[in-house]
Amino acid sequence: MSDVVTTLYRPVGRKELELIRAGGFRAFPPRLASQPFFYPVLHEEYALQIARDWNTKDEASGYQGYVLRFNVRTEFLSRYEVHVAGESRHREYWIPAQELDEFNRNILGRIEVLQEFGTRT
Repeated sequence: MSDVVTTLYRPVGRKELELIRAGGFRAFPPRLASQPFFYPVLHEEYALQIARDWNTKDEASGYQGYVLRFNVRTEFLSRYEVHVAGESRHREYWIPAQELDEFNRNILGRIEVLQEFGTRT
């Protein structure tokens, strides 16, 4: 498999970030039963909007939002369709929860925290 990569972003709350940190910033945690898909996004601005405007108002996110950046093998991503969720810049992949382990195996390098929003408790 080729090592050509696509850079993706993920807005997360405090609990998800803690699980990613516990995994050495190498993988995303399994989805909850109520989360049938994993939604990485294609644009930093879209991730920033979610982290800043939604996660910071959400109790389940710990009222904190983080923007993460990571690289995934482009060849692996080619099996998935890009979906537009609202505005044309709101582009994301819908990775079925049962395929997240394989997705994680196709992350090259570490997951980086780019920005943080909200108050620390």
